[in-house]
Amino acid sequence: MSEAGIAPQDNADIVEKADAAVEALAKVRSEIGKAVFGQDKVVELTLSAILGGGHALLIGAPGLAKTRLVETTATALGLHWGRVQFTPDLMPSDILGSEILDETENGRSFRFVKGPIFTSLLMADEINRASPRTQSALLQAMQERHVTIAGARHDLPPPFHVLATQNPIEQEGTYPLPEAQLDRFLLKIDVDYPDDETERRILVETTGVAQAAVESALTPEELMDMQALVRRMPVPETVLEAIVRLVRSARPEQTDDNDVKKRVEWGPSPRAGQALMLAARARALLRGRLAPSLDDVEALAEPALGHRMSLAYDPTGAGGTLSELIATLARKVV
Repeated sequence: MSEAGIAPQDNADIVEKADAAVEALAKVRSEIGKAVFGQDKVVELTLSAILGGGHALLIGAPGLAKTRLVETTATALGLHWGRVQFTPDLMPSDILGSEILDETENGRSFRFVKGPIFTSLLMADEINRASPRTQSALLQAMQERHVTIAGARHDLPPPFHVLATQNPIEQEGTYPLPEAQLDRFLLKIDVDYPDDETERRILVETTGVAQAAVESALTPEELMDMQALVRRMPVPETVLEAIVRLVRSARPEQTDDNDVKKRVEWGPSPRAGQALMLAARARALLRGRLAPSLDDVEALAEPALGHRMSLAYDPTGAGGTLSELIATLARKVV
């Protein structure tokens, strides 16, 4: 919905709710900052994915506080969370749950025992270590917010989000996520090493006796209200046009960019534009603005498109990375 499509009374309501949301989200970020140091961009992208109602894929080396980030984010948002360590022998029933046979005085009957996926925030740790069969067990849950066991539907508790982690270093014993599953993640978030000052702080504050206590700054109901608010935020026509142009310029079949035609094997689907639209609204709200800007589009281009595209094999390696290509396309449209 463009900015022109918002009625005056809706604008007033959005402004009032946005002011309250901005204040509450500042408290959320403050609480997360007690335990996660120097990862402001990662925290912002993670919260943008959740506020956009989606899931996020965290990619980073071991020891970069990915698990701590998920735990802290869940606590600050007031969400119940669970963790599943993905391994090659993990089965779908280990995640979704299964039916067991109960024997009582009245006879035998099947009873469904819920798996760890029945939580508001699920951490899928090292998701690419599980087999494709197990990975696919998450597809229905991530898209439709329910699972089907023995023909019966079981709804997941709202809100429901998956924060999956992936180790980019080790590739032995892993199963790359298929494109259909990658597309279910609203954003792909790269977790980098801390800078010098942050690393000093980590060493000092995490090796002592006292540990900072993180408190809840929201309730699940308040979070869902914010997610509804994000979808109501107006989007300027210039931002909408930039998103459309960016997504279409990244497809080799539709672009005028010769570099994309030569180097991109397959481009982003319309879901990439949806992800970018929602994340841009969420980022704007996190930064205290009532509408997204072109800066949001440029900042979120790689997290929203990077896992929805693939480069053709380049034996020379001289063409540059996919991230660099997306950054170039983003600068052209904004």
